Amino acid sequence: MSLPQVVSREQWTEARKQLLLREKELTRARDALNADRRRLPMVRVDKPYAFQGPDGPVSLADLFEGRRQLVVQHVMFDPAWDGACKGCTAGVDELSPGLLAHLHSRDTTYALVSRAPLEKLQAYAASRGWTLPWYSSFGSDFNYDFHVTLDPAVTPVEFNYRDAHELAQAGMNWILEGPSEQPGLSCFLRDGDQIFHTYTTFARGTEQLGGSYGVLDMTALGRQEAWEEPKGRVEKPHGADPSFSD
Repeated sequence: MSLPQVVSREQWTEARKQLLLREKELTRARDALNADRRRLPMVRVDKPYAFQGPDGPVSLADLFEGRRQLVVQHVMFDPAWDGACKGCTAGVDELSPGLLAHLHSRDTTYALVSRAPLEKLQAYAASRGWTLPWYSSFGSDFNYDFHVTLDPAVTPVEFNYRDAHELAQAGMNWILEGPSEQPGLSCFLRDGDQIFHTYTTFARGTEQLGGSYGVLDMTALGRQEAWEEPKGRVEKPHGADPSFSD
């Protein structure tokens, strides 16, 4: 791997200023995208999904733990496997108690869901030292309906919002070859007794978390800060003074 070019301090500063312009463009584009994501329409979830948790059977509403929002990480763990996907494992390893506490302060619960039986999930969690909520969707349609378990024998294959024909056209025939587990992250909003699905991202989309703000940016309520609400303009950077200007 080659190293960057060595230049004078003046040359470095000029190059850094040029890169800063592009960074600002990306920040503004990301803020606008996050605002559009919060305005994405939502779908009522009427199917009575059942999960297994440490205290027995639970519903999707129970996964909220009394909070208004729920973020589900679809951890790849086939019932026949002895452990979860290595990539998913690495991501969960980085979910600290502090991050979860920040989400809870924004009325948002973060939970893991996998298709493997609960006993396997608990054994794997213990081996990794995980304490965050992890539920089994074994025997449920949940993974299939949210397109993180792909099996044409159960339901037509759809991945990252492409059907089988579109996947083949994109050169992704490998995903059509047989049953598979895929990574994903889904967001839900509770309004009284009603639950709504607001967002799901797959594959590399799950890599954008980057702390509690990264998680909240994928939810319908966002970061829930004073300068986040207006429509038609890019919000001010969060965590900065309201008078901040770039």
